[in-house]
Amino acid sequence: MPRSVNAVASRARRKKVMKLAKGYFGRRKNVWTVAKNAVEKAMLYAYVGRKQKKRNFRALWIMRINAGARQHGLTYSQLMGGLKKANIELNRKVLADLAMNHPEAFKAIVDSIK
Repeated sequence: MPRSVNAVASRARRKKVMKLAKGYFGRRKNVWTVAKNAVEKAMLYAYVGRKQKKRNFRALWIMRINAGARQHGLTYSQLMGGLKKANIELNRKVLADLAMNHPEAFKAIVDSIK
């Protein structure tokens, strides 16, 4: 009995990876083994990058809030502690936006916790 291989599925799988490798330099775009490794590594970087993006944005928001708070004579931790005590539930993203784009609204929040 002849050997049966699912060539259709194998080709489709390779084609999918080669499509993802389109635009890569040198053999990474057209040699299967090299392209497969390059795409796997790229997918790993993309996965890790999605996690790092969240960290980086949180750090940016904290820096902006801290800068806004220091203009009004507070530190970041004093501001956040005051917000908790006053039961003002604004997340860091919103606070950072207020500190950057709406300083009068941010000042009102700071004054409410002083």
